[in-house]
Amino acid sequence: MSFVADLRTVLRGRDFRRLFGTRLVSQFSDGIFQFGVTGFAFFSPENQTTAVEVAAGLAVLLLPYSVLGPFVGVFIDRWSRRQILMVAPFIRGGLLLVAAALVAADVPDPAFYAAALAVLGVNRFFLAALGASLPHVVPPERLISANAVVPTSGTVATFLGAGVGFLLRELFGGDDLGVALLLVTSGVVFTMSALVARTMERQLLGPWPDPDRPQARQELRNVVTGLLDGARHLLHHRVAAATLGAMATHRFLFGMCTALGIILYRYYFAHGDAEAALRGIGLVVIAAGLGTALAVVITPYATEWFGIERWVQIALVAAGALTAVLVLPFQEWGLPVAGFVLGVAGQSVKICADTTVQRDVEDIYRGRAFSIYDMLFNGMYVLAAALSAAILPADGKSYAAVAIISLGYPLAALGYRLITAPSRTEVG
Repeated sequence: MSFVADLRTVLRGRDFRRLFGTRLVSQFSDGIFQFGVTGFAFFSPENQTTAVEVAAGLAVLLLPYSVLGPFVGVFIDRWSRRQILMVAPFIRGGLLLVAAALVAADVPDPAFYAAALAVLGVNRFFLAALGASLPHVVPPERLISANAVVPTSGTVATFLGAGVGFLLRELFGGDDLGVALLLVTSGVVFTMSALVARTMERQLLGPWPDPDRPQARQELRNVVTGLLDGARHLLHHRVAAATLGAMATHRFLFGMCTALGIILYRYYFAHGDAEAALRGIGLVVIAAGLGTALAVVITPYATEWFGIERWVQIALVAAGALTAVLVLPFQEWGLPVAGFVLGVAGQSVKICADTTVQRDVEDIYRGRAFSIYDMLFNGMYVLAAALSAAILPADGKSYAAVAIISLGYPLAALGYRLITAPSRTEVG
C-alpha cells in the first residue's frame, strides 16, 4: 500500500487525527528548535567552530534520545499519557524560555547546553508517550498503516520546521537576540500541541491499571536485561537484524557527512562567513528533506518491484557511488545534491528497517527491538561525528573522509547481502 493510501486510511479515525496533529505540531516545533541550536552552536559569528565542537554539539542534540530512550517506557506505562502530552509542552516551553534568556544574556555556552539537554530530555518523554499511545487510537488491522505514516510524517514536519527556522533567522538576525527569539518561537509552537492533546479524553491513551506490574525501581533494573534479550532475539532474525544494521551503518556514514558538510561550509566554501555558511547548510537540509519525501513515495513501489532486500542494497550502493561523484570535486553545488541523494537512500533504508522489525520480530520483543533501533539511530550518528573530529582538517577538505563514506555504503550493501542470502524472503 502506498503512503497516500495509508494516510487516507488512518485519517478516518477522529482520535488518530488528534494524536497525529499533536505529533505534527510538536515535531514542527522541534525543527525550529534544532535549527536554532544548530545555528547557535555551529554558525555563530563569534564562535570559531571546530570538528570537535561539532561532535559535542551533535552529542547534546542526540544523546538524550539514545541514553533515555530505553528507560522512559517504565514511566510512560505508569503515568497518564494524555496528561504527559498536555503537561510536557508547557515544561518544555518554560525550559526554552530559560534557554532563550541564557542566550540573550550571553552566558557561557555550557549553561545553554545544559538547558538544551533538559529540553531534549522532556521531549524524549513526549515522543515516547506519542508512540505508546498510537495503538489506542487505531484498530489493530490499521496499526501497520499508521506506523508507516506517523514517523515519516513527523520527519517531514521536522524538516519543514527547520525551513521555517531558517526563514525566521533571516528575519530575526543571527545574533544572540535572534537565536533567543527563535527559541521562544519554538516554545510557543510546542505549547500549541498541548491544546491539540487536550481535545482527547483523559483515559483514551492509557495506560490501563495493572496490579501485577512490578515496581518502577525493579523495572528500571530489568531494562538492561530486557535490551540484551531483545538483541539476542533480533540476532535470530537475520533479515530484520541485517536491515537494522544497514540503517545503523547509514546513520554512521550520514553523521560523517553532516560533520564534513558543516566544516566545509563554515571554512572552505564560505571562508569563515557564518551567515553564508548557514545559508548553504540550510539548502542542504531542504534538499535532504525533499529526498526524504521522495523516498516515502517511491519505496512502497520499489519494494514491490525489487523486494525489500534488493532495494536496501540498491539504496546503499547508489548512496556511496553518488556521494563520491558529487562530493569529491569539493564544489559547493555538489553538497545539496548529495544531501538529496542521501535523503532518498537513508529514508528508503529506514522504511525497510521499520517494516522488517515490525514484520519479523515477535510482538513480545518488538518494543525492546525498537529501543535498540532508537539507540543505534542516534548513537551511531554521534559516534560518526566523534570520528570526524579526529580526522577532519580545519577547513574540512578531507579526501579520506569522503573515501570512508563512499566505500562504506557499498561495503554495507555487500555485508547485508552476505547476511541475508541464506534466508532470503523477499517481501514487498
